[in-house]
Amino acid sequence: MKYLAILGRQPEISIAELEATNFCTDIDRLGGTQKLAVKLEQKPLEFLQSLPDGKITLGVSDYSKNASPRAAKTEALKLKQILVRHSRSVRVVESKTAALSTATSLHNGLSGKNPRKIELINTDDGWYRTIGVQDIDAYTRRDQARPARDAKVGMLPPKLAQILINLCGPLPAGSRILDPFCGTGVILQEALLMGYTAYGTDLSERMIEYTRRNLKWFSDEHRDQRGAGAASPVTTGASVARSEENHFTVSTGDATKYQWDQPIDAVACEGYLGAPMSQIPTEIKLKEQKQECSSIILGFLKNLLPQIKKNTPVIIAAPAWLRENGQYERLNIIDEIENMGYNVKDISREGLLYHRDDQIVARDIIILRKK
Repeated sequence: MKYLAILGRQPEISIAELEATNFCTDIDRLGGTQKLAVKLEQKPLEFLQSLPDGKITLGVSDYSKNASPRAAKTEALKLKQILVRHSRSVRVVESKTAALSTATSLHNGLSGKNPRKIELINTDDGWYRTIGVQDIDAYTRRDQARPARDAKVGMLPPKLAQILINLCGPLPAGSRILDPFCGTGVILQEALLMGYTAYGTDLSERMIEYTRRNLKWFSDEHRDQRGAGAASPVTTGASVARSEENHFTVSTGDATKYQWDQPIDAVACEGYLGAPMSQIPTEIKLKEQKQECSSIILGFLKNLLPQIKKNTPVIIAAPAWLRENGQYERLNIIDEIENMGYNVKDISREGLLYHRDDQIVARDIIILRKK
């Protein structure tokens, strides 16, 4: 079966021909995917005519090379006219752009859950129908409604947290995800929601307290929505005893020195990103920040290496800084990491940058496995 994933604010289309058993079709787990669609086996009109009786809500998005708002609207109205002639009631969801926004698709119910609320997607590869729309409201709530937040240490978006976890690769339900720089606990909460066991440490006792409060809130808010590995009470302290009831644990510890409890099935984290910045740093400031961040990240990876098994995935978001030429400057630590005893995924050499437009400090996602 052929799937289409729409990514990014200025969407790029990624088409994958995979069996459902080998491809995650739950968009709530995919983080950066705005829409998920499956290729139509019929022509659009034939598909719409086969829908159950009742009023149809129809949206048409055009992601082809020649996409235009007019073409998308014309196609939608043409389909409506034919269906109306066949005694079907149809409401067209209109848009000023060639493709419906995620918010428009979501709030009009075009997520594939209702068989008569349909979004058809035109591409150069053919027609698709939407089977999932990113729940932007749920992501916003998990981000902004948490009781303990600290803008000074940066705010990791839940979408990015899911991306980092997903980059670990396929993991069995209940696998234990370590975040050694857990901050306010965003990666931990997303790991729980995805059905994993979460283990977090942080150098700051205040951050551990924030994590404790946030995970308690999360546990209460999402009691009926969490995956198979979802959680019960939060435990804190320098030494934490594990039990079947403790699906997540947090404790205070320096990532460059700490001895973590076992098992560690995967590591997903945002490393130290340096000082918050509102403008492009000078060369002197940048040099200072690169030295500090490199020291902490390399120290952590050196400490982690003997504590994990061969092939354990390690995903870390490192900093990259905006320069005057509009490009981002990275830490350039890949060779040191590889010499240390990690296999570095080739794509990490070019960089997987995550950032907003004109954001000063971006996240450079590095994908590793222990050799």
